[in-house]
Amino acid sequence: MEQAYTFQSDGLKLAGILHLPEKRPANGKLPAFLVLHGFAGSKDDSHAELQARMIEDFGYAAFRFDMRGCGTSEGAKGQIRCFDQVADTKNALTFLASLPEIDSARIGVIGHSFGAAVAVYTAGIDERVACVVSSCGWGHGERKFRGQHPTPEAWARFTKLLEDGRRHREATGESMWVSRFDVVPIPEHLRKNLSPKSLMEVPVETAQSMNDFRAEDVVGNISPRPLLLFHMANDSVTPSEQSLRMFEKAGSNTELMMMSGTSHFPLSPDNAPRTRAIIKGWLEKFFPSPLMG
Repeated sequence: MEQAYTFQSDGLKLAGILHLPEKRPANGKLPAFLVLHGFAGSKDDSHAELQARMIEDFGYAAFRFDMRGCGTSEGAKGQIRCFDQVADTKNALTFLASLPEIDSARIGVIGHSFGAAVAVYTAGIDERVACVVSSCGWGHGERKFRGQHPTPEAWARFTKLLEDGRRHREATGESMWVSRFDVVPIPEHLRKNLSPKSLMEVPVETAQSMNDFRAEDVVGNISPRPLLLFHMANDSVTPSEQSLRMFEKAGSNTELMMMSGTSHFPLSPDNAPRTRAIIKGWLEKFFPSPLMG
């Protein structure tokens, strides 16, 4: 069962889809997950939608939504900022907790890539988050970018892009827009995994926001709430060291799992069965749904 909703976040109307399994637990209340989409992404036709359907299949409610400026949500299109997305996630949690079908004490957050970084940060500053699943996420923006632009020449191009964007803003009062692949390189053969509704250009301020974002600074606050750091071992988009470093800073009830296979998109067809089995097994141990079979 799917139902469309809108909710308010800092005066903006954001759009979401609630997935509800057909069955209900005896008390009528379902544990739930917010599902956060990736960089310049969408709740629809995306890895976020695949995650939401997986979570629903496991016996949870799942609420996937478009961050401000993305998809069908309000906000300046493409003006993506990490802390804005943290605010959107907190407001989505407030909304989801108000629904009669939801157990407000058992709401987790699952995110992929950029969404995983936002999920970890949100849980690190908001104790209402009961559980976190981070998929191919990152904890330190500048170090992540150094891994994504690894040669001296590539790093020089990226830092020049940031500087050019600052100068353009100072000179014109407007943003300088660039290809999303100049910010986060993705090999050509993996781009088929992006939502067709993803944004292909972003302002340089988005890259600066990501560069300055440090989810690993607050990851230790999540414990003893359960945290899964799931990553593809040879991720060619987001370096797997990002999850490893977060694991080193995290507390109890944190597990790090790395899986071989197609890079960065663990719910792609080749990886989906193994990914689903790993995440389901972890949830059964740390954050079970009464509907799990």
